[in-house]
Amino acid sequence: MGLMKPLRNKAMSQIATTGDALSMPGDPALIEALGARSIVLVGMMGAGKSSIGRRLAARLTLPFIDADSEIEERAGMTIAELFDMHGEAYFRAGEARVIARLLDNGPQVLATGGGAFMNPDTRALIRAKGISVWLKAEFELLYRRIKRRNDRPLLKTEDPAARLQSLIEERYPVYAESDVTVHSREVPHETIVEEIVAALAHKFGVPHSSIGTQAP
Repeated sequence: MGLMKPLRNKAMSQIATTGDALSMPGDPALIEALGARSIVLVGMMGAGKSSIGRRLAARLTLPFIDADSEIEERAGMTIAELFDMHGEAYFRAGEARVIARLLDNGPQVLATGGGAFMNPDTRALIRAKGISVWLKAEFELLYRRIKRRNDRPLLKTEDPAARLQSLIEERYPVYAESDVTVHSREVPHETIVEEIVAALAHKFGVPHSSIGTQAP
C-alpha cells in the first residue's frame, strides 16, 4: 500500500494540469455509483485512450493514470525498448503487475495498453475492481493515426497494415467483453467524453449532467 500513495499524489496533480478540469462539472451521482472502482479504458493503439482519458478524468474530477507511462517510468525505458531488450512475454508480465497495483488505487480513470485486456487475469481484476470502457475504432482511423509513429513494437513488420488487421481480428472479440462500448472517431474529444459519461450513467442507472462540447 505504501507504493500507492505517491501514485495517487501524482495522479491528483494531473487533474490540476488537464485543461478545463476546474471549470468542468463532475457527476456526483455517477461518482457515488462508481465507488472505489476505476474507469478502465481499453482498446487498440491509436483509439485515443490517453487523450480521451485525460479529458474524461478532468470531466469527472478524477485522477488520470496511463498504465504505459507508469511502466516506462518504473522500467526507466520506453515500451519499445522493453520489447526489444526483453521480449513481449516479459513486458506483458510486468504490465499485468503494474495494472494490478493501479487498480487498488481507484476511483480513477486508467488508460491501458492495447494488449492488456487480452490477459485473462487482468480482465478478471478489471471486472472486480473497475468498469471497462472499450474505445472501439475502425481500421482506417487506427491506421491513419499510428502510421505516423514508429514506436509501436507490434507493428514493426514489413506489412503493418496487415498486422494491424490481424490484431483487430484477434482482440475485438475480447474487447467486446467490456462493460461499455463507445465508438472512437474523428469528432471533438469532448463529444466522446460525454458519450462515455452518458453510457456509464445508463449502466449504473443514475442521472448525469451534460455539458456542451468544445473544439479539440
